[in-house]
Order: sequence, then structure tokens, then C-alpha cells
Amino acid sequence: MVERPLPEPGPGEVRVRVEVSGVNPTDWKSRTAGPQGEGEQVPNQDGAGVIDAVGEGVDPARTGQRVWIWEAAWQRADGTAQEYVVLPEEQAVPLPDNASLDLGASLAIPAMTAHRALTVRDGDPARLRLGALQGRTVLVAGGAGAVGNMAIQLARWAGATVVATVSSPFKAGLAKAAGAHHVVDYRAEDAAAAIRRVAPDGVDIVVEVAMAANASLDVSVTSQNAAVAYYDDGGEVTLPRRTFFGNLRFQGVLVYTMPVEAKRDAVAAITAALADGALRAGEEAGLPLHRFPLERTADAHIAVEKGAVGKVLIDV
Repeated sequence: MVERPLPEPGPGEVRVRVEVSGVNPTDWKSRTAGPQGEGEQVPNQDGAGVIDAVGEGVDPARTGQRVWIWEAAWQRADGTAQEYVVLPEEQAVPLPDNASLDLGASLAIPAMTAHRALTVRDGDPARLRLGALQGRTVLVAGGAGAVGNMAIQLARWAGATVVATVSSPFKAGLAKAAGAHHVVDYRAEDAAAAIRRVAPDGVDIVVEVAMAANASLDVSVTSQNAAVAYYDDGGEVTLPRRTFFGNLRFQGVLVYTMPVEAKRDAVAAITAALADGALRAGEEAGLPLHRFPLERTADAHIAVEKGAVGKVLIDV
């Protein structure tokens, strides 16, 4: 913990008084990878707070606006684990009155990852909206995780039938609370058979958290021309022949390097879903919150590294 001068926003920038910082797996992974450049690095990409100053070219009316933050620390020295952060104004997105700061700090990486995963299938909209996935069946692997939770909520809002896989009764309860229509405990039953009972013609989109472990299952339960979007980075995968005959698409998803338009589409869709009250946080929404004070940021990172179920937040 250090004291630093209060930063001033430059042209096109805003300064946000951070209230809550969100921790993601990529935050601790990038920290343990070692220094990315010269000088100090403030961790954490996501957060929520209030704009308290704006730079040249930014509407002064944005001062006092509640916002959620995305990619604060991507290729920049300043993340959200600090009292004030300056960043380009488009990365501080208005948070509607019906959304809490806790929800705002839980959104960016998980919800933008989920949105990308739900929109890579050929012929489907690039930007979700109410009813955009009507008639589609979505399989969310790891329905109790932060990305899984947002994928369930966004898919429900977009009109899809949602099936989630989990590894315990507790996690099944969380996936149900998030809004999954059907939940499969893959440790307690034959997951492929259970999914096929729900979707006899196969699922159209898979949001995958463990590609190496689940590739065979995903291929066995997908429909023709389905998409499997995976956001993990571990393990080698051997794909069976059906991927060829089924015209299956496998799409890696990493928010930081996905196309700029895909990021903007995600932000716009998340904004619309928030306005509709379709996104929630907290255990009642299937996303338990684990809180740490700013001086225990290291402990917050350790909690995520050890697999805390839900969302780890830092009260700044």
C-alpha cells in the first residue's frame, strides 16, 4: 500500500472514485507472470464507482455519474485496486439506478466474456438484445462460476433455453438461482444423456470453462452448426471426427484481445440488460460475494486463485 498524487484526467478521459474493485482469474495470473513494464502496476481490471472529474472533450455532465469499469489495467499501469483511477471515458460505462455498485464491479470481464461466447455462432446476432436467442439452446459449463453466472443471465434475457452443468448440489442451487432452466450435476449422473433429454436435437451454443476436460462431451451434445466458445487456457485438445461432419465451430474467447467491435457490442448489450433489470449479483442471484478491504488485496487475489465460488470484491 502506497500513497500517490491524485491523478488528473487528460483529453477524452475521466477520473473515477473507485468504490468497489472486482477480482478475476486473469488479475492474479498476470500478477504472478511478473512485471509487464517499468514502474508500479496497480492490479484489477474491473470496478465500479463515481466519476469525480473529466478531461477535455468529455461532457462535464458526466461528473457525479455512477459507472462500471472495464479493462482498467490492460496495457496500462493503473487498475482499480486504488481510490482513484483515470481511464478513457468509454471504459467507464453509466450504471443505472437499479444496479448496485457491487453488481457494477462484478460485470466487466465475466459479462463481456459471456456475451462474446453467446454471439460467435454463425447466423446469430453479434449483439444480444431481448429475445435475440429465442429458439436457441445454450449449454453453460460451470454454471456456478462468475462467467457461467453471467452467461446464464444474459442467455435467459436473450430468450434462450439454458442448461448448466455443475459439480455439486450447492453449485446446482447457484445455477438455478442464476436462472438456468435445467441443471446437470455431472458427478451424479450421465451428463451427455441428461443434456440430450433436454435438447434431443443438440445444443446450439456451448459456453465452456474447461475445454480439455469437456471437449468430447460438448461434441456429443451439440447440434449441426453449433459453436463451442471456450475461455480457459489450459490443456491440449483432440477433436473427434464429428466436429467435421457437424460443421462445429470452436472459438477461443479472451476479452483483452477480442475485436474492438465485439467489445463495444458487449458493453451495449450489458447496458441494455442492466436497464431491463436482467442482471443481478449476490447469492440470491447465484453469485455469492466475498468481500475484502483494500489493504487485503493480496488475500482477495489468493481467494480467487484458490477457486472461491462466486465473485471476490474489494471495498476501496
